[in-house]
Amino acid sequence: MIHKNIKDLDLQQIAQSGQCFRMERQNSSTFSIIAYGEYLEITQHGEDYTLSCSEREFQKLWREYLDLDTDYGEIKNSIDTEDSYLISAANYGWGIRILKQDLWEMIITFLISQNNNIPRIRNSVRRLCEAVGEKRDTKQGSAYFTFPSPEAVLEAGPEVLGSLGLGYREKYICRMAESVVEGSLDLEKLKKADYESAHKELMLQYGIGRKVADCICLFGLYHVEAFPVDTHIKKILDLHYPEGFPYLRYQGYAGVLQQYMFYYDLNQEGREKKENTISYKRGCTA
Repeated sequence: MIHKNIKDLDLQQIAQSGQCFRMERQNSSTFSIIAYGEYLEITQHGEDYTLSCSEREFQKLWREYLDLDTDYGEIKNSIDTEDSYLISAANYGWGIRILKQDLWEMIITFLISQNNNIPRIRNSVRRLCEAVGEKRDTKQGSAYFTFPSPEAVLEAGPEVLGSLGLGYREKYICRMAESVVEGSLDLEKLKKADYESAHKELMLQYGIGRKVADCICLFGLYHVEAFPVDTHIKKILDLHYPEGFPYLRYQGYAGVLQQYMFYYDLNQEGREKKENTISYKRGCTA
């Protein structure tokens, strides 16, 4: 058990940001994370964090996984002061960081994400891990399941995957596992590729389109210049940036800003309800 003081990190925001589907709330202040075959619990009180790992484990895995060496305050300070929308989005999602996640896991996760929502993606990933992953014990005495390897997914095949409610995505996952195991998709080579090359290679794979390729580049390869455009982002661009988003201004980290924008729009309905409630209460007391 170790204690850290960390700025610009909010576990709840990251868990709900659509980039990580194996981070789950355990209680009001604690989240669990399963990544790279390991299990971690983090408790947050403001900027003070308690992590259920040793200092060696933290330095070996979790420091990099949480992207703690990137100054997100500097990124937010670089936003154009006249861009009121982006400033509001960054202020709302102030604690989001781009996690450095496993490439294979992100490929399968974002194949599952197609025409899906966050709760369903999370459930699908959980069912896949429980059905095909390796069962391990936590330090707390409970059990968890690792994300299955390409070999394990290929061995499970359509018979097992077909029982998980993945729908048409099942065939994408089976074909992807086959491509990785047979070597037609070299994950190690992909990790060394630049953004343009990685995106092009991913687009050649069965079931992967432009948006999914960008999600994999951003969340699985840490190409933070990637800027996935889904229905949320398209709506934002049409409404707030009709003349085009200023990609050149934010070259090299536009993907971070995309996360602020996505999270802000995703929670718009909840924000509006809260604002309306506050306005109503103020009206009653006036």
